[in-house]
Amino acid sequence: MRKTLAGLAAIFAFTLIAPAAAEDVKAGDLVITQAWTRATPNGAKIGGGYLTIENKGTTPDRLISGSGDVAGKLEVHEMSMDNGVMKMRALDKGLTIEPGKTVKLAPGGYHLMMFDLKHPLKQGDKVPVTLEFEKAGKVSVSLDVQAVGAQAPTAGDHSGHGDHSGHMDMKKM
Repeated sequence: MRKTLAGLAAIFAFTLIAPAAAEDVKAGDLVITQAWTRATPNGAKIGGGYLTIENKGTTPDRLISGSGDVAGKLEVHEMSMDNGVMKMRALDKGLTIEPGKTVKLAPGGYHLMMFDLKHPLKQGDKVPVTLEFEKAGKVSVSLDVQAVGAQAPTAGDHSGHGDHSGHMDMKKM
């Protein structure tokens, strides 16, 4: 009995000190996790949004678009390399999430592109956006703002010392 109580006390204590992370969002057969973005410098007019979408259903769904008060426009984009040249393009027909599959929107690949930012994104803030899916409909998600140049969400790392390797200078785009 004492071991059980001690174990429960330890679990309870851990939940009190565990870092807050982006919450999982369920919409129909979709589960959206690890929603985040990078902090932007003053004057930046664009930003990227990243997240993971898992389709637990038996039919495909499609991420069509998004919106949010933070930006004038939000689009679903793909970044790729073609003969050593980085190319970025909007996915006009959206991004399909096949049944039983997981799609990760991350730096260097699929991502949300936020245009005409209304204000800088500051590390530690949360940015509410609405994603629109073909079947699941409109879904509200909050993007956790990580450090400038972050390559992944850093649950619990509030020091701003995340991975800065491979980031791009978005000011000149």
